[in-house]
Amino acid sequence: NSGVVCLLRPLLLDVIPSIRQTAALALGRLADYDVELAEAVVKAGILPQLIYSLPEENRYYKKTAAFVLRAVAKHSPQLAQAVIQCGALEMLVICLEDFDPGVKEGASWAFGYIARHNPELSQAVVDAGAVPLLVLCIQEPEIALKRIAASTLSDISKHSPELAQTVVDAGAIAHLAQMIPNPDAKLKRQVLSALSQIAKHSVDLAELVVEAEIFPVVLTCLKDSDEYVKKNGATLIREIAKHTPELSQFVVNSGGVAAVIDCIGSCRGTVRLPGIMALGYVAAHSEDLSMAVIVSKGIPPLCVCLVEEHEDHIKAAAAWALGQIGRHSAEHARHVAVANVLPTLLDIFVDTRSSEDLKTKATLKNILQKCTYLPALEPLLHEAPPSIMKHIIGQFSKVLPHDSKARRLFVTTGGLKKVQEIKAEPGSLLQEYINTINNCYPEEIVR
Repeated sequence: NSGVVCLLRPLLLDVIPSIRQTAALALGRLADYDVELAEAVVKAGILPQLIYSLPEENRYYKKTAAFVLRAVAKHSPQLAQAVIQCGALEMLVICLEDFDPGVKEGASWAFGYIARHNPELSQAVVDAGAVPLLVLCIQEPEIALKRIAASTLSDISKHSPELAQTVVDAGAIAHLAQMIPNPDAKLKRQVLSALSQIAKHSVDLAELVVEAEIFPVVLTCLKDSDEYVKKNGATLIREIAKHTPELSQFVVNSGGVAAVIDCIGSCRGTVRLPGIMALGYVAAHSEDLSMAVIVSKGIPPLCVCLVEEHEDHIKAAAAWALGQIGRHSAEHARHVAVANVLPTLLDIFVDTRSSEDLKTKATLKNILQKCTYLPALEPLLHEAPPSIMKHIIGQFSKVLPHDSKARRLFVTTGGLKKVQEIKAEPGSLLQEYINTINNCYPEEIVR
């Protein structure tokens, strides 16, 4: 309000280097603070002035100038576009080629803040020639520079297969893969994130990541003390497993499923989410892969997530994963049913506080259409809403005609009595199921 931005502007051209640098730092801190101040810096025409003499300046000024550009670009795609329009990308590339690691770090950071907004801005960063230089930066000895360069490669890769391909073509995967065992947690987070953003787009890109021999070393990340390393490690496994049965099989053979299951058991909250999804994707591909999840004892921790977690989207993911495990055959559904998860799913489904997405995932339909394990279904008869009752009665009508022991139990536990209380529309599918069940018994028992 006091017009400070305009007072600082002429100081960028002062004859004394330390004044130029301190004025730039002040502008950077203002722009960093909020979007309105960043817009004021752009409106005052400061950016062209800032980068006008950049190649001749010392390393301190270059670092500070990169900070100002990043502080403006971070707020919105429009402000990032304003940074590009004043010719900043060419200057940032010059900074990436500087011998000083701090200058490279500042430039990498600015590129990351520009690229993260959308594919067009990310493409502009690629077109400026930044990617090969960023790949060189991840090979430098300075850990801080490695972190920022890996983070920026992740921001460039995330938008589209084409952008991820440019990062791959620059040879990034091999160097990123080599850094997975690095003891620095913050670097590991960025490396795993970058590999995930590459692998997520297509089968081909996921296969290239796998070919860089990231297994089994990536599994150690699931035991890391840093929560974000765990989460990003599980995300990488999820992004690989989701594409094809072959890639999922590779994850299983490498011990990936067992490691993910241990990981889900050892953490809480959103850290669990990518692991839960990974199990769902593996199980969805085929009967054998679903059985691999069952044999590795994947069902109990998913049930725990349904009970323990408070966030609806985490519960929904666990319900979805259990549905993927149980939907293949009667045997798969029985494993899910025996874990006593069906009543929990039903409670979530009828709970008025559950979100629509959670209710959709917890419909039980996937499991019920295959489940012939009647002891697990029977308790549901007494509390299921009509939309689910149809599926439950349907399963009883399939099993009871062929199983005399089940028929006896169905009477003694009160199941048959419950069926008589259900009001079904004449001629409906539900009425057919009820008739089938009643026909299994002498008329006086039904009465």
